[in-house]
Amino acid sequence: MQRYTIFILIATVVTVMTGVGLAWAGGTQGATVNGISVFALCAVTAFAVNWLAFIPAVIMQTEKFYDLVGSLTYLSVVALAVMLSSGLDLRAILVSLMVTIWAVRLGSFLFMRIHQDGTDDRFDEIKRSVPRFLFAWTMQGLWVIFTAAAALAIITSNERVPLGWLGILGALVWSSGFIIEVIADAQKRAFKRDITNRGEFIRHGLWAWSRHPNYFGEITLWVGIALMAIPVISGWQWVVMISPIFVYLLITKISGIPTLQKKAEAKWGDDAAYQDYVRRTSRLVPMPPKTG
Repeated sequence: MQRYTIFILIATVVTVMTGVGLAWAGGTQGATVNGISVFALCAVTAFAVNWLAFIPAVIMQTEKFYDLVGSLTYLSVVALAVMLSSGLDLRAILVSLMVTIWAVRLGSFLFMRIHQDGTDDRFDEIKRSVPRFLFAWTMQGLWVIFTAAAALAIITSNERVPLGWLGILGALVWSSGFIIEVIADAQKRAFKRDITNRGEFIRHGLWAWSRHPNYFGEITLWVGIALMAIPVISGWQWVVMISPIFVYLLITKISGIPTLQKKAEAKWGDDAAYQDYVRRTSRLVPMPPKTG
């Protein structure tokens, strides 16, 4: 047990160092305050917000405001970046609004969901261990830094150029992803609220074209912001392009689809209708169901 605790603490330190390293690279051509990059200050803020929230969470043994704090972290780092960066142009303003709108929408959606559902079973075991629970909150800080990296690079950049066709394309891609995510979440929430669907799985609307359309929308909107960052980054800043890659890997390989797929298999794995749905429906990218 002691070795396990030490391992978790080391992982926490490595997580912080990784976030700081990304912030250093992403802020090399950006705004500074007293010689410290604004991007780096945003990274410190991301961790600080989550560590402060961890204190009442571990005392009360609750995860009910975990997702809400995640959204507040995005809002905090974007607000800090905007306040400490000068000469904001249309690109920076648009990206600031995009991240803000996304964070408010997703945060409120997840907050209402957990309060209606009562609990988040991801934390059933984690919150019983102080080191593991702290690591979860630290990881949320890293999640914010990595996911918002391209956006923060745009906002804090000293390179201001006209929006151009790539900026417009990125904004359109973001809008498409955001709309898909909102519609998919609304469809699934409405489905779950209908008591006649109790014990069933959703397979209509966007969910007839993709088994995880909300995740497709999430990945797409961050790709849009990454596209908008291309004209204003250089040198070490190119590391911020990891943003959509990180989101994709997180969703498809770690905590998104694999977790939900495991639960679905345990619940409906022997159901012929579910097996047919899996066979005919795209895992992620929306497309017409297979026939035959």
